[in-house]
Formats: sequence, structure tokens, C-alpha cells
Amino acid sequence: MRPLSHFGWQTADPPSRPVLFVNPTSGGGTAVRAALAEHASERGITVSVLTPGQRLAALVDEAVAGGADALGVAGGDGSLAIVAAAAHVHGLPFVCIPAGTRNHFALDLGVARHDPVGALEAFTDGVERLIDMGAVNGRLFLNNVSLGIYGDAVRQSTYRDAKMRTLLDTARNVLGPNVAAPDLHLIDELGHEHRDPAVVLVSNNPYAFAPPPALGTRPRLDSGQLGVVVLHGPGTGAIPGRAWTVASLEVGAPGPVHAGVDGEAVDLSPPLEFRIAPAALRVRISAHHPGVSPSGLLP
Repeated sequence: MRPLSHFGWQTADPPSRPVLFVNPTSGGGTAVRAALAEHASERGITVSVLTPGQRLAALVDEAVAGGADALGVAGGDGSLAIVAAAAHVHGLPFVCIPAGTRNHFALDLGVARHDPVGALEAFTDGVERLIDMGAVNGRLFLNNVSLGIYGDAVRQSTYRDAKMRTLLDTARNVLGPNVAAPDLHLIDELGHEHRDPAVVLVSNNPYAFAPPPALGTRPRLDSGQLGVVVLHGPGTGAIPGRAWTVASLEVGAPGPVHAGVDGEAVDLSPPLEFRIAPAALRVRISAHHPGVSPSGLLP
């Protein structure tokens, strides 16, 4: 196994006033089952457990104002993005504890998803590196922004429990013979125009198109590039799909666009301005975790 320094990780001094935000409902209650709040408190980490009606962004602001010098979160991708954005703004280290449903960001970061308690060592025995963040219309994201079919699917109440079924059902509605594809348009890196694609996925660093278990992971989070995937529906006359990388991208539309930003449903006003923010976030993980995604290990 290669040392963590090979992947850019460096030793870091433990913070003196770390704060961990815990969403007890994420991942079907992963944080509660793992007793993350109790384990964190034993390590001297201040814990803030979210309750219904509380605004995570407000809690994070209070923690920073109170002198927090490291911010961590145990929750889903939406919660991660909120805390990471605050860490970026204040130049604080960010810790991801895998307590969501799929923990895609944790996997790409090299955190052992099966070990949420061990992930707490990022606060006490951690290593640090800088990674990129993506932004759309000024809103930061860690994973991706999805438009089109997937952007519509995220808005449905069934999405959380049956993502694949909802995605397929939405595809039938959007791509059926009587329903037009989303009215989006963009230009790829070769200067080719894509009109009315069924799906547009813009990611913070590109995903790998490789066999499992590397499929759907990002080899790097510090390439300084967005990943773009465009898929066209049948009968459009266009090529089925393309993937490319770029530092910035504009997506046009005649009106507000339904989107999924790190899995959260939002409406975005056109034009959608995407950009990469290189080396924008200080991240820490346990020195005993892999420190690289499955695709990052490929030749």
C-alpha cells in the first residue's frame, strides 16, 4: 500500500476547538447506531446534533463565531456541502464522517466508509490536503450538479428511497413521445453545440468510466477541472452522449432550471455559470484510512 504522502496528504496538528455536526436521520440513522456523538465527545470534540427545524448553516456560523478551528459533519451530501462551504470561506479544515446513505464524497476522498467511528481520528490523528470545489452561480458543491431527467427526479418524494425507479419513471415522462426534453443548451470543448439534452451532469473533477468498483468514482479531487457528461434522448439525431473536462461552463435555458446540487433539489436561474475553484478546501481524514478513491488506484 502506498503511503498517504504519495497522494498529497501531509501530517497536521490537531485542532484545539473542533466541532462536529451530526444529522441523526442521515443514512437511516447511521450516526445514532454508531454512537458517533458519544465517541466524538470522548475525543474532546464539541458535538452539535441537528434537531427538526434547525438550520445547519446558522449552527455552523455560530460555531465559527465561537472560535471553532475545525469543522466536521456526519450526514448526507447536502449537509456536507453546507459545512464545507463554511470551512472554505473561513479557511478551516473540513472533516467528512461517512454517515450518509452512499457516502460518495467520502469514498472519493479516501475515507473508509465502513468505519465512521475511526473517521473521527481525522480530528485527533489526521492528515490534510487541499482539494477543489465546484460552483454554480456562486453556490459551492462537492460532488455534482445534475440537470434534466435527474434534476427533475431529485425533486420527487420517492427519490430518497428508490432513486433508480424514480429516475426511470421520470425518464419515461420526460423522453416520452409527447414530452419534450429539457430546453437546455451548451457548447462542449470542441465547439459543438448540445441542444435539449436529456441529462447534463457537471461534477467537481471528472468521474472515471472504469469497471467496478472504480466506476462512478473520481480518481482525483485536485485536477482543477470540472467533469461534464451530456446524454441525449433517443430520436434526437444527436450522438447518445459525450464526456469532457473544462475549467468553466455556461448552460443556457429559457427559464429557471430544476437541478440536483449535491443531491438537494434547487431551482437555478439561467444562464448557469459553472466554474472550478482549485485548491479551495482543506480536508482532513484519519491517517489510518486509504486516502484515495478506487479509481485513483488505477494505472
